[in-house]
Amino acid sequence: MSKQMTNIVLFGPPGAGKGTQANFLKESFGLVHISTGDVFRFNIKNATDLGKLAQTYMDAGNLVPDQVTIDMLSAEVEKNRDSRGFIFDGFPRTVAQAKALDVLLDQYHTAITAMVALEVPDEILMQRLLERGKTSGRPDDSNHEVIQNRITAYYENTAILKNYYESQDKYFGVDGVGQINVITNRLKELISSF
Repeated sequence: MSKQMTNIVLFGPPGAGKGTQANFLKESFGLVHISTGDVFRFNIKNATDLGKLAQTYMDAGNLVPDQVTIDMLSAEVEKNRDSRGFIFDGFPRTVAQAKALDVLLDQYHTAITAMVALEVPDEILMQRLLERGKTSGRPDDSNHEVIQNRITAYYENTAILKNYYESQDKYFGVDGVGQINVITNRLKELISSF
């Protein structure tokens, strides 16, 4: 791995369209999409050592320690060490996690290129999530109060991360409202400039 890799932290509140956009971006730029949620589900479903460890914390109602998450991500990076770069989706969520990710990537002689945040007004997020809740089967997408709590938690955590990446000139906000292809083009234009 080299510094020439493009490593994006894709950020945005619930319902901003991160998953949808990550799929387009990975195709366009040849990047590996690492969704923390998918990595967790894979490790738990396949009963890996890390999956079993994470499950013990979750079964007890506790947050999985950052180191366990980093170890899972490290395995994904290792598997894809010859890729052009990564899109990190759902991680980091705290400054401690951002620093741990920096250390992990440094081991591969690369770094985060940018944090790209999809910016969408709360009322549009609410509409999108309630709409998604009708078809997704996810209970957290069908309850107005739960959605509002998720959005609030996002802003409380993100403000700190935004400052972390802004201090390194790596934070970029992108308008996440409009047709999917229009938003994709905004993101492509930005990422192509790195």
